[in-house]
Amino acid sequence: METIQNLFNGLTVGSIIALAAVGLTLTMGILKLSNFAHGDFLTAGAYVTWLVNTNGVNVWLSMGVAVVVITGLMLLTEQLLWKPMRNQRASSTSLIIISIGLALFLRNGILFIWGGSNQNYALPLVEALNVGGVRVAYYRVIVIILTVLAIVALHFILQNTKIGKGMRAVADNIDLARVSGINVEQVILFTWVLTAVLTAFGGGLYGLVTVVRPMMGWFLILPMFAAVILGGIGNPYGAIAGGLIIGVAQEMSVPLVGSEYKLGVALVVMIVVLLFRPQGIFR
Repeated sequence: METIQNLFNGLTVGSIIALAAVGLTLTMGILKLSNFAHGDFLTAGAYVTWLVNTNGVNVWLSMGVAVVVITGLMLLTEQLLWKPMRNQRASSTSLIIISIGLALFLRNGILFIWGGSNQNYALPLVEALNVGGVRVAYYRVIVIILTVLAIVALHFILQNTKIGKGMRAVADNIDLARVSGINVEQVILFTWVLTAVLTAFGGGLYGLVTVVRPMMGWFLILPMFAAVILGGIGNPYGAIAGGLIIGVAQEMSVPLVGSEYKLGVALVVMIVVLLFRPQGIFR
């Protein structure tokens, strides 16, 4: 029973890692940006959801507000930081340092505004579900179901829309895409929008199954990068699979190494993949 419980927990955490990792792999594949502030944008999404929800708004509408706010923030950073850096052809090292600075700015901004105390959504009490004789928290099941729906929507966008095909072309070869008539700047902006939606939604869902705290996204950044590397940088489907694998591996390792060391499992997986298959399982 404990194994099944850990499996459900792993699928829940893995679903959130997968959503956030898709946004991270899109920025890495299309914009060539390893954004270490990604986890803190997820935290910001959870905090906006909490703030709106505790002021009497339905939690799902609160997540919608968070998506709008985080989209605005990411587009603002694109205009103020990343676009000027691209125009100056800044090195990848410079971009990483800037993203770490942005992460610290966001995290300390959250601490300054809301403090370091744990927060909880204003949610109605719902009885746990009985799944195959195992008691599973209602909101964990909801997180998994909503993640599946989000992945289906993502697949439709990438495979059946003009902008989705443009994103794949830019990720493959930005110069060839530009001379082929693709509006690269429009693709970049849409990439940020899609990244923001998935990240804010992931943050909002994470708050359903854990407390909202300033470091919540920072503790997920390593599993996110591990998922991206495992799935192959720039491959959104690989990031989804990688996120689920990392989440399940972390939770299934708890009986062996304890909960305080499960983050190390993501690090071990990332190192092993880099050593033996640096292009990722799914290339």
